[in-house]
Amino acid sequence: MMYLVDVKRNNKPVYDARVNQAIENYLVSDLKLPGNGLMMYINQPAVVIGRNQNVWETVNISYLHEHGFQLAWRTTDSGVVLHDFGTLIFEAIITEGEKHFGDYAYYAQPILTALKDLGIDAKLEVKSGRLLFHDKAFAKLNMAQFDNTVKVSGTILYDMDFNDAKNVLNDAETHLNENTTDDPKVAEMINLGDYLPTGMTMAELRDILLKAIFDVKQLDDIEDYAINSDDWDIIDKRLADTYGTDEWNFGRNPGYDRYFTRDLVAGKMEINFSIMDDHFLRFKFNPFFPVEGDLDLVAKQLIGQTADAKGIRTAIYPGKLRNISEKELTDFILSSLQNNQGLIS
Repeated sequence: MMYLVDVKRNNKPVYDARVNQAIENYLVSDLKLPGNGLMMYINQPAVVIGRNQNVWETVNISYLHEHGFQLAWRTTDSGVVLHDFGTLIFEAIITEGEKHFGDYAYYAQPILTALKDLGIDAKLEVKSGRLLFHDKAFAKLNMAQFDNTVKVSGTILYDMDFNDAKNVLNDAETHLNENTTDDPKVAEMINLGDYLPTGMTMAELRDILLKAIFDVKQLDDIEDYAINSDDWDIIDKRLADTYGTDEWNFGRNPGYDRYFTRDLVAGKMEINFSIMDDHFLRFKFNPFFPVEGDLDLVAKQLIGQTADAKGIRTAIYPGKLRNISEKELTDFILSSLQNNQGLIS
């Protein structure tokens, strides 16, 4: 049996990327619908990052904050991508009878067949899981396995803002393609909506793809599963404890073992760092407000400094910060060192 998971709350679509990540994790870890459950949804503008990616290296945090994008950290390592209202995301959760793990062709075939009926002769790049039209990528499939559960996920570009992608993702072309092509020249990305029949909306495309995936003539023939109040109680708790927190989404970067947050006079500030032999080994500031002065220089000066008040003050001075006081920032960093505050479990 295959179910379409109704990603709605109070009869309204869920666009929050962190909530949708929590729903996906709940389906994989807890609900485990018998057979196969499928989510197909849209996220508000958000950078979704794999568990082994470093947000400070792959994401332009200033651009992310300035434009109000979310950051959502997932539990699988599938690279880093931008989602927005022009991208269509799907997640198939297979709990029994899965015989095609690693076979992208099997899972891509319904999509390719549906597109061919629309006049788009798309192809699968077998090794990478990318879907191409005129040698340009418009979709990407990924697979992951958790015990006896397999997750097949994908993103289809209908009308994504490539300008945002280039600005918010460092080395954007590589990350859009998720480092999966053997060709040293990364394939150009395209929006599928530019090649669909004139006037076809993303909602109409979604319906066509669902009918192809479920092999039905009409949507009413698809068995669905509506997330109920008991499900939401568990999902909401996971969001409050983990998936919805900034510590989970910003703080868990390879090589950084401490995370701390505080509301300063100018606004919310996060720090992410690691210490070795009583010296700062790595350090990153994440301000949620415009900083007057060079906070990046302060972070660089902190690396190698002793993790005490003198070392911190020595590093802060060259930054010439104007809307953050030296005492305020020093006290903030010192407080994260006391009683192992900010240690990431």
